[in-house]
Amino acid sequence: MNERAILGLDVGGANVKAAHSNGAALTRPFALWRYPDQLTTKLRDIRRQMPEHDLIALTMTGELCDFFEYKRAGVLAILQAVEEAAQGVPLRVWTTGARFVAPSQVRANPLSAAAANWLALAHFAGRFTGDAPTLLIDTGSTTTDIVFLEAGVPQPRGHADPQRMACGELVYTGIRRTPVCAVLGMGVAAEFFATMLDAYIVLGLVPEDAADAETADGRPATRRHASARLARMICADRDDLPAAELSALAARAVETQVQHVNKAVDLVLAGRPRPRSVVLCGSGAALGGLVIAAHPDLTGIRVVSLNELLGPALSEAGCAYAVAMLVERGEP
Repeated sequence: MNERAILGLDVGGANVKAAHSNGAALTRPFALWRYPDQLTTKLRDIRRQMPEHDLIALTMTGELCDFFEYKRAGVLAILQAVEEAAQGVPLRVWTTGARFVAPSQVRANPLSAAAANWLALAHFAGRFTGDAPTLLIDTGSTTTDIVFLEAGVPQPRGHADPQRMACGELVYTGIRRTPVCAVLGMGVAAEFFATMLDAYIVLGLVPEDAADAETADGRPATRRHASARLARMICADRDDLPAAELSALAARAVETQVQHVNKAVDLVLAGRPRPRSVVLCGSGAALGGLVIAAHPDLTGIRVVSLNELLGPALSEAGCAYAVAMLVERGEP
């Protein structure tokens, strides 16, 4: 087995995630659409915080952010930034063909590397599933990936984002950055007053974090401020509303989100055997747990939580860890 020290990188539009083959991991917020010229500096800083490594494995989704006129331009810009930050360390790039390629091959076919991180995680998740039909549900800050596995091998119906959205395998809803108005629609203010993180905090489904100011209004991710942000969704102040009414609003948002994801699960499972296990991953695993509890084909089956198996940091950076481990062992 290859004993090299590998650094996996997952460069998204809102976060950069890094994971080392020795199990070290971190996630750093980074608004790529605002600061694309600072990506190299950010990546160098992340590399300094991670253990020594002699190979970098890269996957990305940040090419979709609207700074780039075309996704292929985003792929090439991210690739260039990573190469500059690598400072001569060899680089391999994961593709939707389920293999690693050299940077030169990505330049010849940029879209082959676009939004391929879910497939790396699905291949990695196969290590924990055995031969049983399995569903992977990976929820992050922005999106939820749903992948069916048979005998530990991913069986996607789509590979590029548009096709994956159409067949339910990519659901553009997450636990942190998704605006509440995108979930509840025209019944609330169509403003970026609150995100789904606020609903989950108010309901006690995720813990408060006074040090986290990556919120809609830049105030801390505490119950008090989350309540104020949610009240704005119906054009009110926090003190105008009984706590029960705020909780009811939060519950309606979460229930609507769960129903939406479960409709995607129906699409993914159509014509397939009932799963015997579910793999949960990501910073938004709380949503995945609610989906399992509400879906008749998922309730009562074996749940494999990567949060519990690997720890929250590695689960959140699951795609980065996946590429580090897959390239280390020459998989798939």
